[in-house]
Order: sequence, then C-alpha cells, then structure tokens
Amino acid sequence: MDKIKNPKVAEVFNNYPEAIQQKLMQLRQLILDTASETDGVNELEETLKWGEPSYLSKSGSTIRIGWKKSKPKQYGIYFHCRTKLIAKFKKLYGDKFNFEGNRAIVFELCDKLQINELKHCIALSLTYHKI
Repeated sequence: MDKIKNPKVAEVFNNYPEAIQQKLMQLRQLILDTASETDGVNELEETLKWGEPSYLSKSGSTIRIGWKKSKPKQYGIYFHCRTKLIAKFKKLYGDKFNFEGNRAIVFELCDKLQINELKHCIALSLTYHKI
C-alpha cells in the first residue's frame, strides 16, 4: 500500500471502522495503481472533498471514495454527477456493479471487487477531459 502523504486524508481513513477502512484502502490503491498505469495521467492529487478522500488528475474528473454511517455495510466510489461517466459505466458493466443514481458505484462489505472492470471505470474518469 502506498503511504498517505496528506495528514488530513490519513486522519479520515483512520476514523473509518476497521472493515470499511480496509475496503477503502483497497479502492485507494486501485485508483493509485490505475493512475500510474494510464497514459495521460501524469499527476494525481490526493485531497479531501466533502470530507472524503478524493483523487484529482488534470486530465480527468474527480473521484471520491467514502462510507456513510446511514449505510454501515456499504461503501462506494463516487464520480462527478454532471458527467456521463456513470451512464457509460452502466452500459459497459450494468451487470457487474450496483449504482447509486448518476454518481456512484456502491459495494457491500461482502462483495468481491471486479478489478479489471473497476480499473477501466477509474481510467475513464481520470482521463475524462481527454476523451
């Protein structure tokens, strides 16, 4: 796992319940790995948006990851709701993921992540402005 450099982001991760923290750290690493493997993504900034870990690339759209106390057994990866990203993801992977409106892919704690499909979605978001 890549070390979290932003202390405010690290604090947010440390405040998640342990099971959620592990799942979100897995999503975080998947985002970082995908960014490093994707042409056109030269830099990735890790920060907080709306109090949640967020990942920004100059060539793409912001990705957030998070968990809500109101749904304790779920966590998600969030995309900008004014893009057509979720609509595209639904066409490509509607049978693989659960979606929340036009903004998120949500997972249950017991779900096995579809790594290749999820990496494709992340890459599309990180390069959104180039597409």
